[in-house]
Amino acid sequence: MTHTHAPYRVDHVGSFLRPAALVQAREDFAAGKISQSDLTKVEDQAIRDLVEKEIVAGLKSVTDGEFRRAYWHLDFFWGFGGIDHVQAAQGYQFHDETTKADSALVVGKITGANHPFVEHYKFLRDLVADVDGVEAKYTIPAPAQFYFELIRDAEHVEQLNTIYPDFAAVREDIKQAYLQVIQDLYDAGLRTLQVDDCTWGVLVDDNFLTAWGAAQGMSKDEVRRELADLFLTFNNDVYQHVPAGLTVNTHVCRGNFHSTWASSGGYAPIAKELLGEEAVNAYFLEFDTDRAGGFEPLAEVTPGKGVVLGLLTSKSGQLENKDEVIARIKEASQYVPLENLYLSTQCGFASTEEGNILTEEDQWKKIGLIKEIVAEVWGE
Repeated sequence: MTHTHAPYRVDHVGSFLRPAALVQAREDFAAGKISQSDLTKVEDQAIRDLVEKEIVAGLKSVTDGEFRRAYWHLDFFWGFGGIDHVQAAQGYQFHDETTKADSALVVGKITGANHPFVEHYKFLRDLVADVDGVEAKYTIPAPAQFYFELIRDAEHVEQLNTIYPDFAAVREDIKQAYLQVIQDLYDAGLRTLQVDDCTWGVLVDDNFLTAWGAAQGMSKDEVRRELADLFLTFNNDVYQHVPAGLTVNTHVCRGNFHSTWASSGGYAPIAKELLGEEAVNAYFLEFDTDRAGGFEPLAEVTPGKGVVLGLLTSKSGQLENKDEVIARIKEASQYVPLENLYLSTQCGFASTEEGNILTEEDQWKKIGLIKEIVAEVWGE
């Protein structure tokens, strides 16, 4: 039987490689050579072209590729009231690279009114309004990811405590800001929201936990439990109060920047909170390398929820062996029924504007391979 609602058997995380014209336009805008209006025109056309390619590729859930963003998460944070775009002491540390030092800093009461992503969604919505069997999904970072950004270093913590000396107040304002944006998106027609979240990927990494614990005078296990409870609280504050009729799916990964990664570890240490208690409809989970561990933690998935297996990598253009992917799907089905499993790459092709190290042709071949595998496994 063909699946008819998000997630879809053939699915994707959301970001795509920026075309050359868009890359050049963003560089020209940063250099003051073109206006915001000029840049928007280039973005609009790039998104039109992308959506057409997504539909041709057979995707039922389409995105704007995150083409109006520099980062999968920071641009969303910068859209909140009370948040400034600043430079942190250093960028995010990946396995063998460091990102730019862009960050978000709280400077006043956090609010979600008039968020620019709502208009961005409307543009995408209108591109598929008359296309049967296709919906526009929108991607935003998780509430926990936002809070994590606000405590990313000592300077951020000090500033947060200055603006919000009461933890309950910042928790409530983050909740209300998110719910405001989500309500505005829902009122504009959104019915599938994907919430991207690297916080869980951090909590499975013993190196991170050891370093964080040393700074806090805690053991790594104490850090993991405390932060797991904290992140679950921030996320469920929002997920449990979204409008009726809105499907919320979440994507979890271990970092995706310029084909490198940030953390390692299987899902077992946080499976109870993430897979058993987070109030979402389905999980997009990274499983493209052994850094994500085995499928055993999927036994914690709440019965009836979906799992989108990220078995193909978006970090390389090399195509996976189809038979090996099919064998892994069958292995995962020992823990989650096959009818509740779906397939995608482990992450987007360009979580930041730099993109991963592969070609646009490569990314579409990946989507094509997913489609082939789905047809063979599920007959869809």
